[in-house]
Amino acid sequence: MDHYSMNLTLEVWRQQNGGARGGFVTYKVEDISSEMSFLEMMDVLNERLIHEGQDPIAFDHDCREGICGMCSMYINGRPHGPWHANTVCQLHMRAYKNGDTIIVEPWRANAFPVIKDLVVDRSAFDRIMQAGGYISVNTGNAVDANSLPVEKNLADASFAAAACIGCGACVAACKNSSAMLFVSAKVSHLALLPQGNPERKPRAHAMIAQMDKEGFGSCTNTQACESVCPKEISMTNIAKLNSEYIRAGLSEKS
Repeated sequence: MDHYSMNLTLEVWRQQNGGARGGFVTYKVEDISSEMSFLEMMDVLNERLIHEGQDPIAFDHDCREGICGMCSMYINGRPHGPWHANTVCQLHMRAYKNGDTIIVEPWRANAFPVIKDLVVDRSAFDRIMQAGGYISVNTGNAVDANSLPVEKNLADASFAAAACIGCGACVAACKNSSAMLFVSAKVSHLALLPQGNPERKPRAHAMIAQMDKEGFGSCTNTQACESVCPKEISMTNIAKLNSEYIRAGLSEKS
């Protein structure tokens, strides 16, 4: 594809802190290369704002390789932008054309309060993981990889669920701000492996209880979460989570 430059209009959400009133601010950016990543374009804008003595736009980023999930933002109303199975840092400006207007916002969920501008507090995910997303292991030397045989179909399903990077796009896309896809991925990838069996019964109950405590909504079954997930986590994991939750409940009653 040919390299080209473009001029764009950005409508960016600015909010000084969680208690402040936020709003959109319009910025013009010029001579943006089609081969820049979206975050590189934001870097160019921030360098200009700093040079002009203005406060740069706060946004999360780290690896910029689609691994960490920190680059979370709405772009024209879609989490992570228009490309399928893609994080913001993997989005390139060739997705747009000269003269486009791009609206950039933070995640919109009560459980993800805004810290500043495009940065939200996603520590609720950490607390859900602390509630049950762990396994028991003996201390000492590492166990040989082949000492616990795992069926290939289970290993593959576990690996697919473990691909979740916890970015929160599923929450942002859901009209109820549900975290079920995230929680189900974390429960599934442990429940499918023998290493996850010691905590299997209480895990689903504990993690769902913490999810509810954090203020996430219930699943809508509209598949919006799956459609925007950058790692294509399947909604079949939600069925697995429901199964684990019911099984744990029946076990407690027996």
